[in-house]
Amino acid sequence: MTLSPLTLRRLAQFKANKRGYVSLWLFMLLFSVTLFAEFIANDKPLLLKYDQHYYFPIFKEYPETTFGGEFETETNYRDPFVKELINKKGWMIWPLIPYSYNTVNYDLPVPAPAPPSKENWLGTDDQGRDVLARLIYGFRISVLFGLTLTLFSSFFGVTAGAIQGYFGGLIDLMFQRFMEIWSGMPVLYLLIILASLVQPNFWWLLGLMLLFSWMALVPVVRAEFLRARNLDYVKAARALGLATPRIIYRHVLPNAMVATLTFMPFILNGSITTLTALDFLGFGLPLGSPSLGEMLNQGKNNLQAPWLGITAFVVLAVMLTLLIFIGEAVRDAFDPRKAKQ
Repeated sequence: MTLSPLTLRRLAQFKANKRGYVSLWLFMLLFSVTLFAEFIANDKPLLLKYDQHYYFPIFKEYPETTFGGEFETETNYRDPFVKELINKKGWMIWPLIPYSYNTVNYDLPVPAPAPPSKENWLGTDDQGRDVLARLIYGFRISVLFGLTLTLFSSFFGVTAGAIQGYFGGLIDLMFQRFMEIWSGMPVLYLLIILASLVQPNFWWLLGLMLLFSWMALVPVVRAEFLRARNLDYVKAARALGLATPRIIYRHVLPNAMVATLTFMPFILNGSITTLTALDFLGFGLPLGSPSLGEMLNQGKNNLQAPWLGITAFVVLAVMLTLLIFIGEAVRDAFDPRKAKQ
């Protein structure tokens, strides 16, 4: 596939912003690592050999009786009795971090929250769960939530802005009045109220936040469509009898997507921040879910364990900073006034 000269120029301008270019690679590296969180931090072995047979506990549940135990329930591979049974006739290969986000370390030498040690590299929280494992899973769910919300809100925002800008008139007027009312609502308070009425989960929170986040792109897309609908090439397309959806999609929307793409990294930042705030206040993801906001809340409640708050703050700050730098580089790449020197 051959890229157009305009696309090549934009890629060159993006690469010219060294801070944004390096931030993109760092963010992709961190996110790629967390995508394989189950293979990095898990309380189940990656591979197990027992009695000349190979097992993959990370993919399939095996009852304890499979390895000579007494119970039909799923095997607890951290149980010393089970470990002894398996090691007599085989071996286990563990992940780098032998804890999942909800695994409780019952062998702590001190009361939880325990400080960083060789066993728990970033310590444990007040329930004895490994902080590094929860950090890896929490980073992944925050980014996935933010990306999903950004894509959905961008779709609805671009659609609403396109309809307003292209048709104008009464449609634009009524939509603008609706948005003025809708945007004047206290979003965080409404999210807290709605989240307290239902059992929050990933998709519930996504739907609730989508009710308000779609408005971010409407003004810029609407302005682009208002400007472009009276240009000569749009009038020519109408005169040739092209259908309205085709004119919008093929002729006007590509110009509006420039503004959309420059705003998307900042919408992603806002999505992650809102989820973190809800988790911090206790109205976010279900209890026990890996969450950066919940880690910040634990740091506030356990000032004697500074590793909790510091870890969550540093990760959140690095994540948001990288996304801001990427957003600035994307903005420069689509800015026609900036050219590669």
